[in-house]
Amino acid sequence: MTITTRVVKTGQMRPHALGGLLFVALGLILVAAGYVWRGRVLRPLSVKRAQAAVIRDRARSLLRSADMAITDARRRAAHGEPAIVTVGDVTRVACRHYGHFVEHEEAAAALRRRFDAADCWVDCMTDAFD
Repeated sequence: MTITTRVVKTGQMRPHALGGLLFVALGLILVAAGYVWRGRVLRPLSVKRAQAAVIRDRARSLLRSADMAITDARRRAAHGEPAIVTVGDVTRVACRHYGHFVEHEEAAAALRRRFDAADCWVDCMTDAFD
């Protein structure tokens, strides 16, 4: 018993072959565009945007420093006594962890803000309100 197959040439492409061809063509276009631009920045870096980003990052780091100082003071406090958080603790943490030199007034403002947000009136004391 022999099995024979017959190939019929219709002259048309299969539907999935057209999709593959389009996929390859799109890939070649993207590679060509990448070769032409070679990673250049489409929009030049703005000095104002860079300065605003630095200011936001510094403010965020200062608030994190205040949170870390509060957490550290709570950890050091003995059971039943209040945690004492100073502005100096905040400046020390900001310098040690983030490398920022912080003025006393800035650190006090950040500590007051985080002191209220962390509900520290119950178990903490600070010199930030002086």
